[in-house]
Amino acid sequence: MNLSEHFSLEELTHTDHRDLDNTPNEAESANLRRLANFLEQVKTVLGGKPIMVNSAFRSKAVNDAVGSKDTSQHRVGCAADLRVPGMTPDEVVKAVIASGIGYDQIIREFDRWTHISVPNLSTSTPRQQALIIDKQGTRPYA
Repeated sequence: MNLSEHFSLEELTHTDHRDLDNTPNEAESANLRRLANFLEQVKTVLGGKPIMVNSAFRSKAVNDAVGSKDTSQHRVGCAADLRVPGMTPDEVVKAVIASGIGYDQIIREFDRWTHISVPNLSTSTPRQQALIIDKQGTRPYA
């Protein structure tokens, strides 16, 4: 089922932990639709390049299995970890920040992928928080 022109429910709920249920509820599905529409904006900012989603929605069981916190925006369907062929995570972060689109968080993670999110509530203003997470820890993106 397509959530937007280029992003499907299957893509945004895919997990390698196939033995665990990763089915979003109604509220999480609504968040995934908002996330998919936001990813369309990201795709436009990146010149239409393909966006490969590594991880988006995570049920509690999947989130626990990957060792993430319960407060992760992935838990509510508001975040995606992605790669863009032909672009480094740093290039993706810089392009999104420069575009002015309303991201909640953008994080360059371990120089391997980019985490991007929308606010947990559709009525909330995006925080525009840019971070780096790597073996040195978490710090503001500079």
